[in-house]
Amino acid sequence: MQTPRVQLWELHGIRCQALETSIHYWLIHKTAVVVCGKVHWAGPVQMDRCACIFIGSRLSIGLGSQNLKKLNPSPAPKQPRVSLGIPSSLPSDVGLVFPTITPPRFGTLTLFPNSSNDSTRVKADSIVQSLVFAISSCTSVSYCSAIHARLIKSLNYSDGFIGDRLVSMYFKLGYDEDAQRLFDEMPNRDLVSWNSLISGLSGRGYLGACLNAFCRMRAESGRQPNEVTLLSVVSACADMGALDEGKSIHGVVVKLGMSGKAKEMPVRSLVSWNSMVVIHNHNGYAEKGMDLFNLMKRAGINPDQATMVALLRACTDTGLGRQAESIHAYIHRCGFNADIIIATALLNLYAKLGRLNASEDIFEEMRDRDRIAWTAMLAGYAVHACGREAIKLFDLMVKEGVEVDHVTFTHLLSACSHSGLVEEGKKYFEIMSEVYRVEPRLDHYSCMVDLLGRSGRLEDAYELIKSMPMEPSSGVWGALLGACRVYGNVELGKEVAERLLSLDPSDHRNYIMLSNIYSAAGLWRDASKVRALMKERRLTRNPGCSFIEYGNKIHRFVVGDQLHPRSDEIHTKLEELIRKIREAGCAPKTEFVLHDIDEEVKVDMINKHSEKLAIAFGLLVTGSGVPLIITKNLRICGDCHSTAKFASLLEKRTIIIRDSKRFHHFADGLCSCRDYW
Repeated sequence: MQTPRVQLWELHGIRCQALETSIHYWLIHKTAVVVCGKVHWAGPVQMDRCACIFIGSRLSIGLGSQNLKKLNPSPAPKQPRVSLGIPSSLPSDVGLVFPTITPPRFGTLTLFPNSSNDSTRVKADSIVQSLVFAISSCTSVSYCSAIHARLIKSLNYSDGFIGDRLVSMYFKLGYDEDAQRLFDEMPNRDLVSWNSLISGLSGRGYLGACLNAFCRMRAESGRQPNEVTLLSVVSACADMGALDEGKSIHGVVVKLGMSGKAKEMPVRSLVSWNSMVVIHNHNGYAEKGMDLFNLMKRAGINPDQATMVALLRACTDTGLGRQAESIHAYIHRCGFNADIIIATALLNLYAKLGRLNASEDIFEEMRDRDRIAWTAMLAGYAVHACGREAIKLFDLMVKEGVEVDHVTFTHLLSACSHSGLVEEGKKYFEIMSEVYRVEPRLDHYSCMVDLLGRSGRLEDAYELIKSMPMEPSSGVWGALLGACRVYGNVELGKEVAERLLSLDPSDHRNYIMLSNIYSAAGLWRDASKVRALMKERRLTRNPGCSFIEYGNKIHRFVVGDQLHPRSDEIHTKLEELIRKIREAGCAPKTEFVLHDIDEEVKVDMINKHSEKLAIAFGLLVTGSGVPLIITKNLRICGDCHSTAKFASLLEKRTIIIRDSKRFHHFADGLCSCRDYW
């Protein structure tokens, strides 16, 4: 049965104080529900913030703030709260949670009427301000669409700024086509309108569309860009690494007289320093970004929120835990620890560095958690394969009244996938649209295919792909191909690989995965053909390497590494560790060496994998009881996984390894993934 939507009685102006007094009472105690033309009365209702803001402003216009205060009755007894979600498409006989603005006799209100009455004009301006604030406060496209629909139905508005805010909000909520369509329909587009479009396209990563809009603005309207325009276009070029396009925009900047390189700046502001730190981080020079921060401090420039967020992202790139701890201490000294954005960035950093306990501590210390903070913690649980903890957090999130969105469900389903919680994942996938009105996207289908595939339900995963309402992406097919490799399904793997190669023939991972499927099945000739095709197309695979932090440095190892200054000691330690493991009953798993070579050669190759060398180095240089945190750029192989389990038991160490997909926490001979990866 369809849940009725709530429509508030129309607030039509300034004249009828008695009616508005009654409406204010109804807002607190009762609500009129209009379904199929019939009016029903309900109890107190929890409304979206944007509707409440606008309703409150309309009442204050009509009654005055003093009268409004007098109208507040004593609190009503607590009753169950009803959450009102509004879908993007609504039937015509169901009302919206938004007041219709009509004057007496239900005519259409024009925001700028042909009247010289100053009071009327002031009240109209107040309506515009309320609308802009309401649009900016929207947290879902449902409410944004509701406001948009009411504007079209009730207002003959000519204030373009309202349209600009709607365009920006549609981009922010991820509805790019709606934003573009609305912009194209706007009759009077000024520079602010063009900036809303260009900034939205830049933020979404659409470099081509952003540059096209920039050129259209100059050609069609004859308008010259300002600093906001150029910053959006330059950011788009920087994000995509488009050097040539960036140089062209630089030429425009020079012609407009807005040029100035960093070294030529007579006065370097905080914004200038922040920009340099971010630019270096973005281009892979995180350490240089940290050096610039130190120079900024020596220059007497105090950091702000943007500085600290940039530094925390730099720490994510360097992977230095001690550096993260130093910045964390600096944040406390500067009094930034209460800033929710900085705290969220710090939480995210510790989760990516393998320190989930530190992330949990920061989350618990947060006073006013917003949706982004909740989602960041959920993402941390997902990547660490803490499925049960992720579900508990999601339930608490809903209980606290935090609005969930498609990102929330992506991390929740990912946590279920990495933890093998098949039934739980299926349940949340079903109710996300039925209960929470979040329509599944490609990321959600990819998580579900991965979940079913990892559990061996390859046919179910394939059927899910065929039932998708949209075209499957390479990520969806890649999840199924990975499952085919794990379970040795050659026929299905070949079919899936063909689809992947047609979608993205330049991704070397698809060739390698198909070759590995053939190799594992002993089809060496077919595997050789795939590798030959890969070589013909000049595609190369990234060599496997592992990283571990020690002495404020990141130490890198590759297979059979002999370049480390302490190489002899490391190999001696590794041989000693492997001997202990073999004596404990762990045999080498040479089936993970996918080459047609002798068994002895396979054993020698597998014993020198990069993560084994990193483990040996960590055991060599750290004291007993110190956890080892290792990062691997590729998926950990089965033999290294077994080695890490036995090493954690025999050496009495916690070993944390992050591969390309997730974290593995090894302790007392067990792994947090429960051998499900």
